[in-house]
Amino acid sequence: MRYVEAVRDGDADVIHDSFAEDATWHYPGDLPISKVWHGRDAIINDFLGGMGPILVPGTLEVELVSTIAEGDRVVAEWTSRAKTVHGGTYDNRCIGIYTVRDGKITSVIEYADTQHVAAALFSDFDTRQPAGAE
Repeated sequence: MRYVEAVRDGDADVIHDSFAEDATWHYPGDLPISKVWHGRDAIINDFLGGMGPILVPGTLEVELVSTIAEGDRVVAEWTSRAKTVHGGTYDNRCIGIYTVRDGKITSVIEYADTQHVAAALFSDFDTRQPAGAE
């Protein structure tokens, strides 16, 4: 919950400190961002930070809808909304399955409406081709 709230609040220090150095983030699908991201720096700078050029600064809103925790696993449901530089609106309900050990996120698997992500954020991307295909 602290991590999702830090994303909502734009608290870069808490976001950084939320992840273990060797954390992974799996974003399934066939989008340019779909893969397993390895390491805190790649997750923060390349995956999460890679959304910055696509979103209009200051428009991102994150609403934590619910959480369920059992042992070292937390399932969080949230809604992300933002204006895009393409003139559209990103509005997606997401679910992440987080593994937390020693107070740090060690892995995340995120599920979202990837068709909406493609249309709103990657309008030039051909969703009929797998990521990396030519």
